[in-house]
Amino acid sequence: MQFAAPAGRYDRFMGRYLPTLAAALADAAGIAPGMRVLDVGCGPGGLTRELAARVGAANVAAVDPASQFVAACRERNPGVDVREGVAEELPWADDAFDAALSSLVIAFMRDPDRGVREMARVTRPDGVVAACMWDLATGGMTMLCTFWAAVERVQRGSPGEGRLAGTAEGDIAHRFRRAGLEDVVGGSLHASASYTGFDDFWEPFTYAVGPSGQHLASLAAEQQARVRDACREALPDGPFTLDARAWYATGRVPGPR
Repeated sequence: MQFAAPAGRYDRFMGRYLPTLAAALADAAGIAPGMRVLDVGCGPGGLTRELAARVGAANVAAVDPASQFVAACRERNPGVDVREGVAEELPWADDAFDAALSSLVIAFMRDPDRGVREMARVTRPDGVVAACMWDLATGGMTMLCTFWAAVERVQRGSPGEGRLAGTAEGDIAHRFRRAGLEDVVGGSLHASASYTGFDDFWEPFTYAVGPSGQHLASLAAEQQARVRDACREALPDGPFTLDARAWYATGRVPGPR
């Protein structure tokens, strides 16, 4: 899936979780000064910003298929090598990086296994590959799971997002092992985002960002209103903070080749 929404709308929908999630993924991957690092599926640059802060912009590269996200990532992260492209065909040579990371992207790759293999290809022997995706199979991502539970009340049998790659515990780690990565470690990362109130929660769903927003846009106006009411019932009054769990895995590229 390629995201068509403007960067600012993505920021309001999902980007608000990136400051905490990006730091957690970078910690899990052991990103430290002196490394050269790639952000695969960078979006507007939330993880890219965290990587640049740790290793310097000149040591970071990023790629995304959406041209508006590429432009936003470049503007927000001066000095980073940001390119337009897909995970399955990364535009860098073999062994170009010490680590390749991907945050909230594996579910939307056309071929997730090929994307993982490409991340390993551009990472040097003994380098690190890391990826994470929201827990949508068991309800760990509160914001999205609140929405899909509301949809289920209105539209029985809706598929939701729980079958996408990486959304179930252990799925990313399994794909890493299948790609030949070694010393694979899997687990969970935790993030959170604050909302000024219910409207701040609901309005970003109307932007048609990602599967949830696109599904909402496909519903009739009466169904949309019912989904909104069901979400409202599930959330507190006034400002609130929602927690989110993501499944992650890290692996080491075998070496030497």
